[in-house]
Parts: sequence; C-alpha cells; structure tokens
Amino acid sequence: MADLQPNKPPRIELIDLAAQQARLRPAIDAAIARVLDHGQYIMGPEVAELEGALATFTGARHAISCASGTDALLISMMALGVGPGDAVLCPGFTYTATPEAIALLGATPVFVDVDAGNFNLDPAGIAAGIALARARGLRPSGLIAVDLFGLPADYAAIRQAAEGLWILADAAQSFGGATPAGRVGTFGTLTATSFFPAKPLGCYGDGGALFTDDDDLASICRSIRLHGRSTVDKYDIERIGVNGRLDTIQAAILLQKLSVFEEEIALRQAVAHRYAEGLGDVVQVPVVPEDAVSVWAQYTIRVPGGRRDAVQAALKSAGVPSAVYYPRPVHHQGAYRHYPFTGNGLPVSERLCAEVLSLPMHPYLAAQDQDYVIAALRAAIRG
Repeated sequence: MADLQPNKPPRIELIDLAAQQARLRPAIDAAIARVLDHGQYIMGPEVAELEGALATFTGARHAISCASGTDALLISMMALGVGPGDAVLCPGFTYTATPEAIALLGATPVFVDVDAGNFNLDPAGIAAGIALARARGLRPSGLIAVDLFGLPADYAAIRQAAEGLWILADAAQSFGGATPAGRVGTFGTLTATSFFPAKPLGCYGDGGALFTDDDDLASICRSIRLHGRSTVDKYDIERIGVNGRLDTIQAAILLQKLSVFEEEIALRQAVAHRYAEGLGDVVQVPVVPEDAVSVWAQYTIRVPGGRRDAVQAALKSAGVPSAVYYPRPVHHQGAYRHYPFTGNGLPVSERLCAEVLSLPMHPYLAAQDQDYVIAALRAAIRG
C-alpha cells in the first residue's frame, strides 16, 4: 500500500468517550434524571432491567451486575469456593486484576504462557500448569482464561485440556464478542466482565457483571454481592460476602449504551479492517478467525526488533496517541514474583510485552483520522 499523506487532524483520541457521549447525551441525561426522581440509588429498578437486557444480549441464563470487573472475578471464585491450598491457572500476559482476585482469596495463581497469535491463554500449556500445581502440593481447582484485547479465547481447546477444572472467562475486554459456540458470557462455568469507562461497553464509573447458566451458582453470587445475606431474610447472613452492588445510575447509563452497542461493534470491525488493510504489509497486525468476532477493546500491533519504543515516540511526535498493554508480564511484577510459573519462564508473554503497541480504536474514529494514524505509523516504521 502506498503511504498516505493526509492533513493532520486537530486531535486524535486513543479512546473517544466524548464522541459517544455527544450521541447519547440527551438519552443519558433523561435516564439519570429518572433515577434522581425515584431516588432508589442502590439496587433500583434499572439494575434488574439491565441484568435482564444483558442476559438477553449474551444468551446466558443469569446476568448479575456488580461494582467492578475485579468484583466479578472475586465473587465468581468465592461462589466456587476458592481458598487456601487451591491453585488457579491464569495467563502471565494480562492485567493485574486477574491474579489479584486469586491471591485475595488465599489461593495460588499459577502462571501459564499465552499463544503468540491471539494473545490468549495457550491451551497447550494447561497440562504443565496442572502438573506444576500438584508438584507444589496444591489442588488445581480451576483456570481463568482472559479474552485479551477483545477476542474470545479458544474455549473449546481450553475445555478439552482443562481436565475437568472449572473455567472462569475473564471477559473484561471481550464483552460483545462471539464465536460459533455463542456470545461471550456463555463459554465458561462463569464469565466476568468489566464496565470500566474505557471498555467497549462502559459506564461512567466502575461497574461489572458476571454470567452463568448454573442456577445454584447464580444464587450464591447474588448472596455474596449483598454481604452474603439470605434471600429470605436480609438480616440472616448465610455466608461471607462483599459489598459488590452496581449503582443504579450506572445501570441507567449502561442501558442507554447497550441500545447502540450492536452498531458500535460493527463500527469497530470497520476500523479494524482499515488498519489491517493499511498496515498489514509493515507490522504484525492482529488476526481474528473468520468465524469469530472481536470487539477490539484495543487494536494491538507487534513491533519486533526492539523498535517499539522508538516507533511509539515517533507517533507521539506526530500527534498520534498509543499505549502499551502491558509492558511487563505479571510474573515479573513485585507482587507476583514468588508465585509459580510453568517452564523456565513464559517466553511468549515476555516477548509480547516488548513488542505490543495499541493504536487509537473506538467506533467513532473517522476514516480520515485513521488514514493519518496509518500514514504516521508507516513513516515511523520506515524510521
């Protein structure tokens, strides 16, 4: 592809929440006003309405809102009975919230490497993770598969390799994604997602949700979310819980955003396609299987050869924002260095941390602005 020389736009955002808000502002203002009018700020009617809409959207039997994506992970594992002596497998290339939730329960995260092609947990490494846990005298109880950057992990292969372990899908970045087996929210024993503002479906604060088809697990999760109280008597505390409720105002905002989410997913596909067309001959662009849908929480390229930092600096000079998710694998971070990892290290995770670079990605990225990003990146690669 010939390098483009479009005019420099006034400002390009990595994630443009203002553009989405401009589109939805009247509806969001009205939704917030309704909450202010009825005054049920905690567990108001919009919360139940949102949970019904999320269940319908995903096809999951139960959708349970909560205060954050981290709470969704934590509540899910509390419901599964995770505790000291348990080992939970998770990828080394992820955000800290994934192993954090495991460690908070006194369990041991066991780090497994990822697939270089899709950034997600490598099913081929699961057996080694299970063996390592047993060698350390731990009970391998489950695994967390992270759908990094918006693409669902290979759950069919993960399930086959998991030897009967429960599977928690960390869908903080992939809500709205799909495979031939269904939509995100239906792949694991439980699925946890985040509504942090920068996520493909985000609120205006912290928020999250978890999904399951298991009636008993759903009931336990709802109890844990409300301090572990009984469904019959709120002053009868049946189990240890947390204060994990989603605010009514955030639920009201999410309902409005959910109304345009399908369209925004389609717009993200168009942005990703333009990037692939414009950059595929100069950098390693992400590849999505033909039968899968990524929601492109980030559009993440790879810049090998130790050139990533120089390329990022050149983009910054050209007025193009970018980000590195993540500069360091989790097992190299201070809080997690003492936890076990498979093999002699996690070479793919370590290599990706040195190469990945995320470009501006959102549904409202204008074609001419994206042309400028592409031209700037091509120039940066040329050096």
